[in-house]
Amino acid sequence: MSAPVVILVEPQLAENIGMTARAMANFGLSELRLVAPKNGWPKKGVREAASGATHVLDRARVYATLAEAVGDLHCLLATTARERGQMKRVFAPEEAMTATAERIGRGERVGLMFGRERVGLSNDEVSLADAIVTFPVTEEFPSLNLAQAVLLMGYEWRRAAGLATLRFSGELLSPPATREALLSLFASLEETLAQAGFYPPEKSEIIARNMRDMLHRMAMTEQDVRTFRGALRALHRRGPKTDEA
Repeated sequence: MSAPVVILVEPQLAENIGMTARAMANFGLSELRLVAPKNGWPKKGVREAASGATHVLDRARVYATLAEAVGDLHCLLATTARERGQMKRVFAPEEAMTATAERIGRGERVGLMFGRERVGLSNDEVSLADAIVTFPVTEEFPSLNLAQAVLLMGYEWRRAAGLATLRFSGELLSPPATREALLSLFASLEETLAQAGFYPPEKSEIIARNMRDMLHRMAMTEQDVRTFRGALRALHRRGPKTDEA
């Protein structure tokens, strides 16, 4: 599946453009369009801020006007933290990206438009968009960094497109221990503790049962059992300490 186009309108800081490229690469967005970037393009320090996402920067296209940058798109979404008084649909990021995934699945091209660092998008620029996307931020501090806004949209895009699979799952690499392995471990552990004088004579059976229950709750793997057995063997090899004269 292709992905939405990211459009930055008059971005100023190289750091923000570079971090935007990094955020895009994190979530599989690769097409970056820059509308009249302040102080020209390319910018000093932008590649360093991208932290390796230079392929996004290398393919970035620069446009003199917003109209030129969005001319080939079928749908344009404007991100803003402020109510604009325009009769437009307003979406949260997850809703917007669900609709975007449907449009892209039909072969349409969709753009995500982000404004200037200090003042965002103008009302005229927002008026060119099909809908507004805003974030559920606090009333006290609604402003987002440019790259943060792109990151949030990229994350929701990846979820909506069905691509949000974790890079690793944390599943057990060792199979569960067999009953035979556990019983053998119990026997070795109890023997070692008895030789060390751990059990009070009147409570040895109760303590042993409690420790078995504790080990059962661990849902031990074969590797866990091997590790415990290795530790017990090391204690046996060392032998009991003797007091020095």
